[in-house]
Amino acid sequence: MAKLAIKNENITSFGGIYHIMDVFSKLGFEKLTESVLGKRECSDKAFSHGSIFGSLFFSYLCGGECLENINTLIGQFRQRPGTQLPGADTVGRGLKELAEENIVYKSEISGKSYSFNAAEKLDTLLLRMIRQMGLIKVGSHVDLDFDHQFIPAHKFDAKYSYKQDFGYFPGWASIGGIIVGGENRDGNTNVKFHQEDTLRRIMDRVISELGVTIERFRADCGSFSKEIIQTVEQRCNTFYIRAANCGTRYEEFRQLKEWKSVEVGYEKYDVTSINMDNLIEGKSYRLVVQRSPLRDKGGKKQTDMFGVIYTYRCILTNDWVSTEKDIITFYNGRGASEKNFDIQNNDFGWAHLHVLSD
Repeated sequence: MAKLAIKNENITSFGGIYHIMDVFSKLGFEKLTESVLGKRECSDKAFSHGSIFGSLFFSYLCGGECLENINTLIGQFRQRPGTQLPGADTVGRGLKELAEENIVYKSEISGKSYSFNAAEKLDTLLLRMIRQMGLIKVGSHVDLDFDHQFIPAHKFDAKYSYKQDFGYFPGWASIGGIIVGGENRDGNTNVKFHQEDTLRRIMDRVISELGVTIERFRADCGSFSKEIIQTVEQRCNTFYIRAANCGTRYEEFRQLKEWKSVEVGYEKYDVTSINMDNLIEGKSYRLVVQRSPLRDKGGKKQTDMFGVIYTYRCILTNDWVSTEKDIITFYNGRGASEKNFDIQNNDFGWAHLHVLSD
């Protein structure tokens, strides 16, 4: 007996996106977006900022990579009753309207100027969305990670980086797996250059908009400078920053006697702590030192005339209570936050930046 199938022309492989649209609608993101960004300065019939973000975001969730993919998916989106979303050209114009003026800093050493873009309105909108979704509770104590991510881009304003490509070098702050702020910077900007200003803006905004206390701050050696440490220490309870130039202290470390053996991540290390009093006048910090023997390709320890050769790594902190093992374990956890960059690159368009100007 022949089987009959009734085909509905409205069947779509992207039907799951309609549930997400319903959730966004119930959360009131359209009104929230308008309250932060204001109405578009166009006719009353123009698409709102919320609709523009919706087209872009929903296309990413359906596997879109480029702005033009919106035009392929827009017909699917409009099958949801009452849904009117803009196409790629309108989205591009709408995003361009949100551009903010760059902040330009001039280096006193080289005389060169570097452009930063704080995108304050968009960062504020991000935090208010996070708060409205209840992702981070008001009054909670949080751990804030900060890092930079080079984004290759052959755009008209992209600068050549030491990464040997043209692009941008934004700094990003995250709490757990949630990005809570970012600032774009020229691709040729040194990571430490005016980073204290970026952190001041981001951390102050996180504290005021989310109503949280930054309990712990984590960053790599790109944040190891006097100005950055002073800025961070004023805005968190404890900080953990990878110390740079540990090699210059090699002789000092070799003279240390009070080493303890610990296991971190199934690897054994010797650890100790020393005071660091010469970084900022009137301040004393704790330098947690970790050493491991240098080994050859066969796994044999390498030696010189003084004995075993060690590799040293250090973490600067104002935490005088936790053990060395706890501090190293916590710092190593920042690697998980770097997964945020993989997600943004692969799923949300960082690898395919839109051309909004020429």
